[in-house]
Amino acid sequence: MLPRGAAARRYARLIALGLPAALLAGAYVSQYGFGLYPCEMCWWQRYAHFAALPFALLAFAAPRARWPVVLATLAIAASALIGAYHAGVEYHWWQGLTACTSTADTSLGNALDAIMNAPMIRCDQAQWTLFGVSLAGYNFLLSGAGALLAAVLLLRGREG
Repeated sequence: MLPRGAAARRYARLIALGLPAALLAGAYVSQYGFGLYPCEMCWWQRYAHFAALPFALLAFAAPRARWPVVLATLAIAASALIGAYHAGVEYHWWQGLTACTSTADTSLGNALDAIMNAPMIRCDQAQWTLFGVSLAGYNFLLSGAGALLAAVLLLRGREG
């Protein structure tokens, strides 16, 4: 059974902060630890989580205010929707963007060599899957479930 009142609001704040922080940490571990560089749509998913974090922190600074948690939850839901779209592009359910993302670092040495030797990351090819689900698919599942749970907890927080 889900809590009501102040406990529900506290759990909603924890989800609004913990979920985007954990998903961004996982994204950076996969990028820098395992060489799974993000494509353009991966970055869009990250941007939504980046947007959620300041609102979630503000929710802890002003625990009686509901609007920061609502805005953080909406940003998490936006990341879930982008993840669903991106997963559909990866599974070739629909056409996605044709642009690819390069990880070229042109600040050191010869810029042309850096561009030519940098890997191109395609948005329509999953770099990694587990049980047939890509990272974008997992973002959709986790962010969608987290946003839904935070929204339910916010509603239950009004009851007590």
